[in-house]
Amino acid sequence: MIQITPHMKILLAVEPVDFRKGIDGLAGVCRNILKHDPFSGYVFIFKNKRGTALKILFYDGQGFWLCMKRFSKGKLCWWPDHVEDNLCNLASYELQVLLWNSNPKNISVSKWKEI
Repeated sequence: MIQITPHMKILLAVEPVDFRKGIDGLAGVCRNILKHDPFSGYVFIFKNKRGTALKILFYDGQGFWLCMKRFSKGKLCWWPDHVEDNLCNLASYELQVLLWNSNPKNISVSKWKEI
């Protein structure tokens, strides 16, 4: 089980990726396109082209975790626009909101603590 904690660095890849890619393919995207080491311990978030699913790649020091969430209804309601380096930083609470298919930029840290 993966536990996302507030001290973790979470990087969201803005451009969609081919979801036929597995661990090695997504690690290659991290290295070659995002210019980050997949062994860094960062949590990498990817979406498919249609915006109906997310993949999370994470190295825990012993091996890689690859998780996928496919939304049963509709598409992602939020995804960042193009940014300079194709990456968007997320806080742990923002990832939790994104996984529930809501807009993480509409919830502040103080409001999250109330929930």
